[in-house]
Amino acid sequence: MATEVDAVTRLYDYLLWLVPKLEKFPLSQKYLIGDRLESLLLDILDLLVEAAYTRNKAGLLQRANIKLEQLRYLVRLAKDLKLLSLNGYEFSARAINEIGVSVGGWLRYARHEKP
Repeated sequence: MATEVDAVTRLYDYLLWLVPKLEKFPLSQKYLIGDRLESLLLDILDLLVEAAYTRNKAGLLQRANIKLEQLRYLVRLAKDLKLLSLNGYEFSARAINEIGVSVGGWLRYARHEKP
């Protein structure tokens, strides 16, 4: 239980930090990269919340892990396009890594849990 709460809390906190930054993206990228980043994060949140309330967690957590990897590349693209500062990118990379570690631990636990 602690791992799932940790993963959801970390993701939620990252969303709280990132959403105001996305609102400051230039109009040309706000509705492309900004919306895609926000959608990915909300999709991951949906998967994690659903995993918390279902027996078959492993499939949902694997999908969340794939979306986290997509998120890593999109955040890197935002940094390379100078939409995120280097400090913002470093913070994002650490946050996404911490979320990934939490989801990975939860996934390992879910795979060994008896139905």
